Amino acid sequence: MSGSRKWSVIITFVVIFLAGLIFGLWYHRQPITVYAPPPPPSPSKYEALESGEAVVISVYRTVSPAVVNIVATSLSVNYWMQVVPQVGQGSGFVIDANGHILTNNHVVSNAEDLEVTFLGERKIKAKLVGKDPVSDLAVIRVEPFSGMMVAPLGNSDDLVVGQRAIAIGNPFGFQHTVTAGFLSALNRDLTIGQRTMMGLIQTDAAINPGNSGGPLINSRGEVMGINTAIYSQTGGFMGIGLAVPINKARKVADQIIKHGRMIYPWIGIQSYMDLEPRVSELMGIGKVRGVLIFQVSQNSPAAKAGLKGGNQIAYYGNRPVVIDGRPLILGGDVVTAVDGVPISNYEEFQAIILGKNVGDTVKITYLRDGKEASVDIKLTEDSRIRQ
Repeated sequence: MSGSRKWSVIITFVVIFLAGLIFGLWYHRQPITVYAPPPPPSPSKYEALESGEAVVISVYRTVSPAVVNIVATSLSVNYWMQVVPQVGQGSGFVIDANGHILTNNHVVSNAEDLEVTFLGERKIKAKLVGKDPVSDLAVIRVEPFSGMMVAPLGNSDDLVVGQRAIAIGNPFGFQHTVTAGFLSALNRDLTIGQRTMMGLIQTDAAINPGNSGGPLINSRGEVMGINTAIYSQTGGFMGIGLAVPINKARKVADQIIKHGRMIYPWIGIQSYMDLEPRVSELMGIGKVRGVLIFQVSQNSPAAKAGLKGGNQIAYYGNRPVVIDGRPLILGGDVVTAVDGVPISNYEEFQAIILGKNVGDTVKITYLRDGKEASVDIKLTEDSRIRQ
């Protein structure tokens, strides 16, 4: 390579090196732009909670403004014959825009003065509209006010065991307390003294004294029932709470608002025995289930329709036949169906009758002397339950 060509190559490399160095210095002086993905949206207040918690929170926020604490003041006489006030507490919830509040009869039954407290400590005097000791339900009323919330009522005929149950009430006076659990069973019966409440909802949501009259709510925020009683050997919560289904409570409330009392339909079967196959075979009529009539009330719809009770005590040898502690009385009709629906016992029979209205006509199917017959009976009001 000649000397001039050699120097030409060297100069070319130097120029390229210097150009690259100058470009590099210029490039690194430029600001660097980073293209990152957009930041995630800020999480909502309850986003981190599991779905079950979010449901309870949502239901509480929706329904609790319609739930009230009820303070019922009654008067009694002490040992020195002085009149002294007695204060009791319970719960209730607003069921319409007219200020009607559904609660339990035992919360307000003897009250001389009623005061309700809404969420936010708004206190209002209330008046008794009417009560029904049979269902242990009552309706009181406050003057409506701006912003008053009404609890949405559901359909208790659609309930299934295992669905979520949420209770809001005032246990031991702790206002607007929420507890949650599940529906443990349906159609439970509870006997209190001489009275049996039928078709109750059972729940394991914590129910304590003071919860009485409060709502039992589903996960959609709809009232399923009204908390009424607990089954307990200690007086406190033991996992079994009982509520009146809202469909039944709604019917009672409607009658109380309209008439001041619940009007019960009556057919007039005064005394009876649940007939089991072992007993019906003993009577010689085969394996039959139903209600064996012992006695029919005079001038009752059943008596006017021709249903009859028994007239002779059954004997085995020289000893009267006793079933579950009661003598077996023969000769009466055996009711086997109402409106075509077979019945196995008096509770099923009574449930159908109580589902009717005064003035309705029911078709009673019965056995007399082993032969089937039927009769239409118009139900009248049961005047024995008037308040």
